[in-house]
Amino acid sequence: PARLATMKRKTKETEVEVTINLDGTGVCVAETPVGFLNHMLDQIASHGLFDVTVRATGDTWIDDHHTVEDIALALGGALSQALGDRKGIHRFGEFCAPLDEALTHVVLDLSGRPYLSCDLAIPAQRIGTFDTELVEHFFQSFVNTSGTTLHIRQLAGKNSHHIVEATFKAFARALRKAAEYDERRQGMIASSKGVLTQQ
Repeated sequence: PARLATMKRKTKETEVEVTINLDGTGVCVAETPVGFLNHMLDQIASHGLFDVTVRATGDTWIDDHHTVEDIALALGGALSQALGDRKGIHRFGEFCAPLDEALTHVVLDLSGRPYLSCDLAIPAQRIGTFDTELVEHFFQSFVNTSGTTLHIRQLAGKNSHHIVEATFKAFARALRKAAEYDERRQGMIASSKGVLTQQ
């Protein structure tokens, strides 16, 4: 069956719709008012080989915070829904991605338990108009709704754009590995407890 899900989120601050196909080809349609985030969503799709569509509007005349947060919440929710009972997946994923002088290591577990440890030292407060403080907040929001344990470590880097992009690329590759089917599992849950969800 297709591992495809759509999540909608509407508040007084934003309106977001996210669709993800976990077994896609890396196609991304990102129509949001946050240009740098569109670029990062493209990294997730391209390097994760997910098909991702994100359409969002939000109160960016205040700042990008609410829009970035709600996109991440919807993306995490869509991922969790697309994974279903998580039978047969690898569950764990790890990747270390370089981008020129920057190097980021990401390890994640689709455990059903949300947790984020994020150790990034981004020199610039902004990349273009994007507040770099929102990078960690994006991942925190994502883990909250996806039930992912996520560890991010910056190993090297001086250029803020490179650091953040390397992080999203490593995240995409780690997530791809974790979400892919393990042929030896044959539909079994990768847990001694027999469950990878909190429901």
